[in-house]
Amino acid sequence: MWAYQDLNSNIRGADVDAKLGDDRPANRSPGSKNILVVGSDSRDGANAAYGKSLATMQSDTLMLVHLPANRKWATAVSFPRDSWVRIPSCDRGDGTRSTAHHFKINEAFSLGGSTGDTGGAAACTIRTVESNTGLRVDHFVSLDFQGFKGMVDALGGIEVCPKRPIHDRKAHLDLAAGCQTIKGEKALGYVRTRYSVGDGSDIGRIGRQQEFMEALAEKAQSKLTHPKALYGFLRSVTKSLTTDNSLAGMEPLYGLASELKEIPGDRLTFLTVPNYPRQADVPADRANVVWQFPQAAELFTALARDEEVGRAEKERLDRASRRPVYASSVRVRVLNGTDRPGRGADVAARIREVGFTVTETGNSPVDTRITQVSYAEGMEERAEQVASRLPGARAVREAGAPRGLVTVTVGEDFGGVR
Repeated sequence: MWAYQDLNSNIRGADVDAKLGDDRPANRSPGSKNILVVGSDSRDGANAAYGKSLATMQSDTLMLVHLPANRKWATAVSFPRDSWVRIPSCDRGDGTRSTAHHFKINEAFSLGGSTGDTGGAAACTIRTVESNTGLRVDHFVSLDFQGFKGMVDALGGIEVCPKRPIHDRKAHLDLAAGCQTIKGEKALGYVRTRYSVGDGSDIGRIGRQQEFMEALAEKAQSKLTHPKALYGFLRSVTKSLTTDNSLAGMEPLYGLASELKEIPGDRLTFLTVPNYPRQADVPADRANVVWQFPQAAELFTALARDEEVGRAEKERLDRASRRPVYASSVRVRVLNGTDRPGRGADVAARIREVGFTVTETGNSPVDTRITQVSYAEGMEERAEQVASRLPGARAVREAGAPRGLVTVTVGEDFGGVR
């Protein structure tokens, strides 16, 4: 009993429900769960060793884990921290709200947590992920640097095999080439290192993080079979763990861990949302990435329907990512199919914000309820990309459609641009 109470008292719960509002996606697959996992870049307490230059709360890693209703597989989707997305209006925690705007996805955590409240930080991050993916987030888990190190140490370390030595002062890492088991500071440095390995991108770092997490999951399944090992693991994790209130307790966390433990290793898939450098659309931006559509929308739709996104689908998405259709290369005409003056111009501005080239706006000859994307033969890929950014819109090929253009006719059902 004392062990249970010891672990239970470690877990911090945060109230997010009041900050999320009612305008949220529905869970289209009852019984499934979407868990938002945040690697917190907090520099409080023992984390101060990594520098105190950060004035606000930060998210270092952002991942959505989908558990299907049958609990026979799982998919973990990483969102690059440099993803350029629309950040919805959020409660700052000081009596004010931010305005909706586009920025890096990890800004949501610092925006909602501007007063130091993890619940507010999580709420803004959840709202951002939900509005950009259409997926309902059921739970969130936030783990800081100390918690990550404790988790790895409790498993006796994880084997990594870097091809070249890694020397990164920012990540506190000095690692020789070749296979070796790492833990503590070296394990944390390995998943944090960025500029000293490969092309220095966040995408490369995510790849290393995913490989590390796959190895960690495999080792956890093999080692956490004895109560003593499980206790040590949970004690290390819960000391630096914050969750939503419904998950903040040993009983729900143990239940979740048990479900994850039963998933076969070959049906636990880690992947990154398809993306490409934003510089392709905005030449001056060399720092950020944008999600690649329609592939990103296909991924989110599959998870919303509780369809397995396994290794074969991951490979298909990886292949598609090598030949992206840049948004800036798509020429769009926007027609207002509603009786609201200026609606077409408003939608055109939103479409420009995500990178498309809007060539003209006007009024549709007929009013329409359903938003439609029409295109001529040979424009299928571009039309599908546009339609996938407009939730509920459908792409239709029309014989008389102008060549080289994709036409968006805005209907009464228009639900925004993601």
